[in-house]
Amino acid sequence: MDPQLTPSEPLPESGPVSRRGVLRAATASAAALGAASLLASPAAAASAGHSHGRRRVPVDRISIQLYTLRDQLAADLPGTLDALRRIGYRRVEHAGFVGRTAAGFRAALDAAGLRATSGHTGIPQPFNAATWERALADANVVGSKKIVHPYFGRDAAGRPIRDPAVYRALARDLNQAGRLAERAGLDFGYHNHQLEFVPLTGGSTGFDILAGQTDPRLVHFELDLYWSWRGAHDPVDVIRAHRGRIRQVHVKDLDVEGGFADLGTGVIDFGRIFAHEREAGIEEYIVERDDAGTPPRAPADALDTARVGFDYLASLRY
Repeated sequence: MDPQLTPSEPLPESGPVSRRGVLRAATASAAALGAASLLASPAAAASAGHSHGRRRVPVDRISIQLYTLRDQLAADLPGTLDALRRIGYRRVEHAGFVGRTAAGFRAALDAAGLRATSGHTGIPQPFNAATWERALADANVVGSKKIVHPYFGRDAAGRPIRDPAVYRALARDLNQAGRLAERAGLDFGYHNHQLEFVPLTGGSTGFDILAGQTDPRLVHFELDLYWSWRGAHDPVDVIRAHRGRIRQVHVKDLDVEGGFADLGTGVIDFGRIFAHEREAGIEEYIVERDDAGTPPRAPADALDTARVGFDYLASLRY
């Protein structure tokens, strides 16, 4: 989820976050594993995901980030939630309350037979405990178990942050937010985009700083698999480096031009990643497509994306 970026545009061929860099990282990882390819053709990726293994994604842990359906929710909240329930979803991750109060949004979820087990809510910047505690209270009204900070990486002028001190300051705020969330009975997480993986001044990355300077007991990671690849980082390597902290994943596919794709139609081998689910600590598999409902690159009906995503995860074997 990121309204500040235009990720449907093709990746440039040069620069710190490039198509060439993504493919180079994938090729290097494949060579290290002895795999034929981590980023295969869409047809190969789809068939490979269903052809081997006995493990599967538990259906009751499949969720969807409601940002995927933002336009439809705004037009018809009850009807869209009901459609998600009929597809098979039992849980969702919200991105705000669609113009309702927390209680009103909870009522709409209850009527549809859904639970918002997680929600995207940004911590106040500068950090303000009272403001954050009100957000935590709303999360409990909605019935969430997890609350996730959704976005960081650009300054007020929209430029990528390169100063490691800014990430160190954010880490301190995340620890404060996580401590208050714990007191409120909630798990607190951080959702990445690609900018956290771009080298900062001095050579470290924002993700390195956030992982190293936040308390694992207070801050977990919601790893966005698409944005990890866009940042030229193999999600399996991220999992191995941060065992037990990847409690949620945004399951989002990557097309051959670096844009979004419905699950199973792009190039990411999700089965290979999910084979490390226990090592990661994954508790939720959250379908998302940032540009759903905006043709020509995406289906005109975001519910089609939701349906394809649920069916893909429910049938995946690895």
